[in-house]
Amino acid sequence: MEIGRASRTALATAYARAYHQLSGEPRVFTDPLAARIAGVTAERIADLDTATLDRPGGPDPRQRIRRYFLAARARFAEDVVASAVAAGTGQVVILGAGLDTFGYRNPYPGLRVFEVDHPDTQTWKRDRLAQAGIDIPESLTFVPVDFETDTLAAGLAAAGFDRDRSAVFVWLGVVMYLTRPAIEETLRFIAGQGRPVHLVLDYLSSGTTDEERASVRERAARIAAISEPWLSYFEHEDIEALLRSCGFDTVEARPLAELFTDYLGEPLAGQPARNRPAPLLHAAAGA
Repeated sequence: MEIGRASRTALATAYARAYHQLSGEPRVFTDPLAARIAGVTAERIADLDTATLDRPGGPDPRQRIRRYFLAARARFAEDVVASAVAAGTGQVVILGAGLDTFGYRNPYPGLRVFEVDHPDTQTWKRDRLAQAGIDIPESLTFVPVDFETDTLAAGLAAAGFDRDRSAVFVWLGVVMYLTRPAIEETLRFIAGQGRPVHLVLDYLSSGTTDEERASVRERAARIAAISEPWLSYFEHEDIEALLRSCGFDTVEARPLAELFTDYLGEPLAGQPARNRPAPLLHAAAGA
């Protein structure tokens, strides 16, 4: 992202989440704050111009699949949080939080939420929260960190995070924007957390067919044009091997088709026919 400006990809993700809430399509994830924080209404959402980013609405089935994936990954993450909290975990760290709203509708008494993000993005988010009339609860702490130049350890320590207690780390929509050394350093930090530790993350595949690779190259060019280039790609076997080498005991991934069916109660029309692992993982150590 450009220094001094909020992330445009974070805004595009927020638009997609808002569209999912307002469009009337079968919903896999309910977020009553998504439209408010994005500053959109049902009448306006389909006409939003996200410039070189993917538009949040429209008839293109690829956009619809992407929108459903963004909703499903949020639900998946919050399901992992719910299970961890039920087992006694009292801390959640959201890395690269963007306009995520979990911390503002946190239903768990005693659960502390730490939002880690670039300082410019957090300033932008605070403005959005104020404009939307969304209160910042005492259970939420902002942690300003630039993942490529600052240390996550120092930022969390300064915010009062307890390194020795169990925690869930949610790391969505970030890995593809970081270099491999930065990713590995962060994974090792997370794996060193007090037990049990849980991590939910997604990643980007460069594609396994000519059509997929061409589509990824096209989207990568659009993202790079707004100074938020993708830097890292993984296939499932690669990211699982990296997670295990960093100290995680278990790695769970489910095919997107299975995930959509679980959440919708039926297959999602137009979804990919292949049953590849989802680019969405739950890794744990000591669980």
